[in-house]
Amino acid sequence: MLQRKDKVQYDWVLLACYFCLMTIGALAIYAVTYSQNIDKTIFDLSAPISKQLFYIAIALSIFFICLFVDWKIWHNFSYVIYGISILLLILVLIFGSEIKGAKAWIEIGGFSFQPSEFAKLGTALALSSFLSFHKTNLKQTNYQLIAIGIIALPLFFILMQPDAGSAITFLSFFIVLFIEGLNPFYYLLAFLLMAVFILSFLFPFYYVFLGLLLVIFVLYSFYKKNIKFKWINILLLISITIALEFLFPLKYYSILFISLANLIIMIFVWKERNERIVIVTTLVMAVLSVLSYLVIPVFNKLEFHQQERIKVWLKPSECDPRGSLYNVLQSKVAIGSGGLTGKGFLQGNMTKFKYVPEQSTDFIFSTIGEEQGFIGSILVIFLFVLLISRGIKIAESSQHKFITYFATCFIGLLIIHMTINIGMTMGLLPIIGIPLPLISKGGTSLISFSMMIGILMRMQTHTK
Repeated sequence: MLQRKDKVQYDWVLLACYFCLMTIGALAIYAVTYSQNIDKTIFDLSAPISKQLFYIAIALSIFFICLFVDWKIWHNFSYVIYGISILLLILVLIFGSEIKGAKAWIEIGGFSFQPSEFAKLGTALALSSFLSFHKTNLKQTNYQLIAIGIIALPLFFILMQPDAGSAITFLSFFIVLFIEGLNPFYYLLAFLLMAVFILSFLFPFYYVFLGLLLVIFVLYSFYKKNIKFKWINILLLISITIALEFLFPLKYYSILFISLANLIIMIFVWKERNERIVIVTTLVMAVLSVLSYLVIPVFNKLEFHQQERIKVWLKPSECDPRGSLYNVLQSKVAIGSGGLTGKGFLQGNMTKFKYVPEQSTDFIFSTIGEEQGFIGSILVIFLFVLLISRGIKIAESSQHKFITYFATCFIGLLIIHMTINIGMTMGLLPIIGIPLPLISKGGTSLISFSMMIGILMRMQTHTK
């Protein structure tokens, strides 16, 4: 007979969040596909809700299996699972079915399987296993390359499909590398590249370049600790720049003035034997400037539908409301029409009459917003936040590095899925086809996240 100290104590809050989100997803999918479910029995898999319930049954079965499998088995076989996931990604490129321009699914007996979802689990296990190895040190270049390679390999095959949405989710694994000690400079550079891309699309190159020069001056000013009146110098420089731009617009006087100011402060930094700082900032400035200059020419060479996706996100006023902007507009109208308490289950007109395309997958959150309103939407977000917080608790309280890293991988995947999916339904982020975990229609994503939650709950029993 087991003693009390040997009894397994599961995280019931985590379990409740899992069941609640999956139930909400089933109800939302039923609301979207209601007209297709009429006159069909629950056992008729041609009905969308019946197929989804079938996937839920499989997901629950695998979840409970993972719940009772020792977490060390996942650690020991992590590279094997990773290898299988890579093999599936290769096979889908050869034997996969093309749906909506992406060869990302393997069809078996009327059901489709998306290997990229399984690859997320495989990558999380392999990366966690590698980082938990006692010799791994991300301050050394060789270990950095191996860790990045573990992420980059599945990312490469997914981009070959091509499936940009799934590929973007793999960037969440860099959160683990950041926590483990990967140089923050890489993340700062990535942020600057993204910021420059967005700003260069919205504003002319001249103003972006002017802004980069101002940022460089501010950084140098705070780097040199012996400079007096830093804020006064910065404000004075900005004031003079604005005055020059107002008096002589697009005459390059302001750029020449800031460049001269940067040159003077760079000379002082160089004299203090900080040549590396000057060289790195100069190179970064050159790269960002070239990127900013090339954004529009490269954009003009993209396919029309690729241009429209970017414009829907950054310049919606230039898009056709009946064309590329239609999905986002209808989604925003559906969410807004729900008001505070929503229209009620199966009472959403936008959902009932199919005004929102892809509503059971990419835009499932608009159904929740319309039928359950602001309160229902906030409740769903709260459940995700609670799920993330339980994952953080497991990561922080574990005595085993593998558990900590796997929990962090799961948290990163959940955050990026939730943020991008909800953000794109509200027009805040580009439409890239990322499902809302445990809620969107589809079996592979549901099963993959169920496995990760099951493994995580099993790991939780070995934390303090």
